[in-house]
Amino acid sequence: MSRAGEISYAGPSPLGESGYRTGLTWNTSSRARARAASIVAEHRTERTEVVRDAHLRFEWAAHAVRSPELLTVVQETIGESVAVENTFLMIKWPGRDFPVPWHQDGTNPRMQLDPARSVAAWLAVTDATTVNGCLQVIPGSHAAGYHGYRREESGAKRGKALGVQGMFNGPHDRGVWLPLDAGQACLMDARLIHRSDSNSTVGARIGLNIRYVAPGAIRSSGSHSPSLYPLSGSDW
Repeated sequence: MSRAGEISYAGPSPLGESGYRTGLTWNTSSRARARAASIVAEHRTERTEVVRDAHLRFEWAAHAVRSPELLTVVQETIGESVAVENTFLMIKWPGRDFPVPWHQDGTNPRMQLDPARSVAAWLAVTDATTVNGCLQVIPGSHAAGYHGYRREESGAKRGKALGVQGMFNGPHDRGVWLPLDAGQACLMDARLIHRSDSNSTVGARIGLNIRYVAPGAIRSSGSHSPSLYPLSGSDW
């Protein structure tokens, strides 16, 4: 359940009516796929599914979050001063149950993000397709603001994801699939409702999730004090 006193932040998106933008590039396809091969080799034994704060752990991810084309569009969206609030490296192994429920990136028990001063990015390290677990989004769903959420029922070692309360975890009649080639990226309003399926192919599907923020974007709950990774600007 979401906490009392949170702000819904209903309204328009800096990314337009749909609440998302595709057609961006963070690396070449060949370099992204080469990186994916090394990630698979590193994590194959443990079958790691989620690596938190990847930008602080891996040099390639630290470069990825400041990819020139991507960062330029982020700055056009939320302003010149930009920091990374969080990253997740997500590995969907073939044949393993790993659906991600309908959720919003900008709200959790620790904080809420002001959608006018934040944006989420999803970077394809491998090709992301409708059969290996690419994103499905509900265009325009940001406009209703943040919804209540709940923890999924899962015993997975990766932990329990936050899902939008009352939404069945399956394709939606208004949902749009966002397949991406390795090296491509999309931006999403922090309120945009989205999900993904398990990977039913023979190879791993790898993506890097990023939450970018501008100064003043974070509304913390309780004693939470975010640790930011500034990329540009002098307001930090």
